[in-house]
Amino acid sequence: MKTANIVVHCQFKPAGILALLLATLAPVNSYSVEPAFDTQTVEWNFRVYLDDSEIGYHRFQLTDTKESQKLFTEADFRVKFLFLTAYKYQHKNVETWRNDCLQAIESETDINGESFAVRGLQKPNVFAFEGGELETVVSDCVNTFAYWNADFLDKSRLLNSQTGELMPITVEPLPEENITVRGVATTARKYRLLAEDLNLDLWYSEDDEWLGLESTTKSGRKLRYELI
Repeated sequence: MKTANIVVHCQFKPAGILALLLATLAPVNSYSVEPAFDTQTVEWNFRVYLDDSEIGYHRFQLTDTKESQKLFTEADFRVKFLFLTAYKYQHKNVETWRNDCLQAIESETDINGESFAVRGLQKPNVFAFEGGELETVVSDCVNTFAYWNADFLDKSRLLNSQTGELMPITVEPLPEENITVRGVATTARKYRLLAEDLNLDLWYSEDDEWLGLESTTKSGRKLRYELI
């Protein structure tokens, strides 16, 4: 599978699917490329909806050099009920990548006042976490839910950037679909990714650019990302 020149992630775990989705996602909407000293910076912004209600955003910035990539991710979701905030999710994440393998991660997540933190570093043959009770991962190439790089669909296990858990996944190719991307009808390749309570659909262009994400929560509501 061709490697896209972009990066992302999504995970989040409130009532199930919502959590895992947010910790690792990226967009393909308006982006800017600013070459400087062999460095490119790409940005994506997703508007996030729960059914037809806008609940927040998920933003990504990827800085790519010849030797490594650094991804900055920020998400903020707030679900309102009447005049009250019934659900709040905030996530910040910084990842360093080299040769399509995660080298370091530092994330902070707040779900309705409950805090999570993950800090890890790739060492010889293991990915080691700092502090807490997370188990060291025996591997020389760990991947997160890097939606920005379509090659992640070939993996069998992915690291949840919110919890530090290494999760088994399965990916099923689906028939191509016509979807609207930034107001333009686009033919896209579709995949379904399954992991524990996570069940989501992903769309990619012929050039492996990530175009969209959609999932159904346990309560039957639709969570979707819209490129802006």
